[in-house]
Amino acid sequence: MEADVSEMRNELQSRDSLWRRIQLECQQLHTELLKMKEYKDMQKIQIKHQSSHVQLTEQLENKNTELLVFAENQEHQEEELNKIRNCVYQEEQSHCSEQERMKTEIADLTEELHQKEITIATIMEKASLLERQLKMELETKHKLLTKQQLLEFRYQVIKSENTHLKEMV
Repeated sequence: MEADVSEMRNELQSRDSLWRRIQLECQQLHTELLKMKEYKDMQKIQIKHQSSHVQLTEQLENKNTELLVFAENQEHQEEELNKIRNCVYQEEQSHCSEQERMKTEIADLTEELHQKEITIATIMEKASLLERQLKMELETKHKLLTKQQLLEFRYQVIKSENTHLKEMV
């Protein structure tokens, strides 16, 4: 019985260890969720950046109008326009590559989160099964212990009767 109790303690300790690992993984998933929220906030910032890009485009159109008005300074103004176009193009390229990178990261993080959710669900199912098995084993052990105690009591009664009969004989 002591070996069984020791074995049950070891089992409970291993289950407690498993439960702690599950909790740690849940905390890690929570941290990853917070990271995803940060990425979402970064997307909002990108949307604001796009509106500023629209403003830059509007400014570019205004500069084109000014170029027509100031035809005598055409060379100088064309150089300025080229500089602005280069800036806008670079901003567009930077924005597009950053947006693609963010989409890829979000997709990767979403997939990773999905895999971890599946893992947690599997672990929780296993933990539930182990818990049910442990309860059944404990009930069985308890029944056996009760039977053993009853048999021991009967043995003592028979032993005392036997002793009594021996004394009588």
